[in-house]
Amino acid sequence: MRRYIVCLGDGMSDLPIPALGNKTPLEYANTPNMDWIALNGQAGLVSTVPKELSPGSDVANMGILGYDPRHYYSGRGPIEAAAMGISPGPGQVVFRCNLVTIQDGLMVSFTSGHVESEDGAALLAELNAAFSGSLIQFFPGVSYRNIALFPDELVGVETTAPHDITDQLVAPHWPRGDGAVGVADIVAKARAILAASPVNARRVRAGKLPVTDIWPWSQGKMPALPSFKTQHGVTGGIVTAVDLLRGLAQLTGLEYPLVDGATGFLDTNYTGKVAAAFEILERHPFVFIHIEAPDECGHLGDHDKKVQAIEDFDRNVVGPVLEYQRTHGDVSVLVMPDHPTPCVLKTHINSPVPVAVVYPGIDRDAAAIYSETGVCPGRFNFDTPWDMMNVFLSWHGSNLHGADGA
Repeated sequence: MRRYIVCLGDGMSDLPIPALGNKTPLEYANTPNMDWIALNGQAGLVSTVPKELSPGSDVANMGILGYDPRHYYSGRGPIEAAAMGISPGPGQVVFRCNLVTIQDGLMVSFTSGHVESEDGAALLAELNAAFSGSLIQFFPGVSYRNIALFPDELVGVETTAPHDITDQLVAPHWPRGDGAVGVADIVAKARAILAASPVNARRVRAGKLPVTDIWPWSQGKMPALPSFKTQHGVTGGIVTAVDLLRGLAQLTGLEYPLVDGATGFLDTNYTGKVAAAFEILERHPFVFIHIEAPDECGHLGDHDKKVQAIEDFDRNVVGPVLEYQRTHGDVSVLVMPDHPTPCVLKTHINSPVPVAVVYPGIDRDAAAIYSETGVCPGRFNFDTPWDMMNVFLSWHGSNLHGADGA
């Protein structure tokens, strides 16, 4: 059975940073395994997000899995709700709901200092008690990443992703347009409850950031996607720490094992995630390994931590995957980010990202290093990620090539 492994470092791509000698974190980091793929396989650039859409991980990863988000995307909230088994009832719409820290009108932290899941769940329980008997419900996810159900009359409100406004005044970015007043009322009531919470009092005593606010965003109705098997003719799974990717798995019929210690940050359980991926490959030909840490470090604006996250990804994920390929033979490996998350901006941008692929017998191209510029001599280039995935999964003994390949 031919097997296909995608190793995705969320937000790995970046811009040159003066403190790193005007190199990007990918160029600066020690990544012998990704460099080996570029040198011994094919590499290039792929545009992961249609120009008319926002460059979020939701849109980008939907496209990478082979689904044009212009046809299927309805919001981030519904995708994550699918992972959590949440089904909105009549009159309800799904929002992604961050727990955030706003002080002196500034978005100090869109994660409330990466609030522990236990504290987040306790705070949401207080909110559910306060909103009991209404169409408003809160569902705890991982850390700051949660789901809210609001009355569906609020579906038309315009929202901003909180990670786009770190260290900025929030006033210009509050919900606006149709439904803005209703969302603002919910947020204001929640703020008062959070301010009086003993959970927050304990956090402050411990020197942690309090959760001052909820931030609802990226709302929508539940989407309907064809299964991955229908789309590509193969079955498989996604290994991830975050509900967004689990939701995409749920919506496309892919497995998504829960790995103990998978946190979505630098302390994630790499060994457990790779082991879960190899277990999936015992039953299916396809697995997608998603690592969130580089993106989180980009949002923090911490280039040193981002370099660490990239090196951890290369050593703890890509390295074992290449060893698996060496011992199993009939395996294609693809490595890429979903979008850039430049440290200087602390948010995503819509630019092509580097991609590299290797399998036994591949016709090597001229690329020799895996980075934003190092892949440019390669020919594995694509205008859309679904075209890239279709080519990656269609190999049956001929050489892969991209949009300008031969």
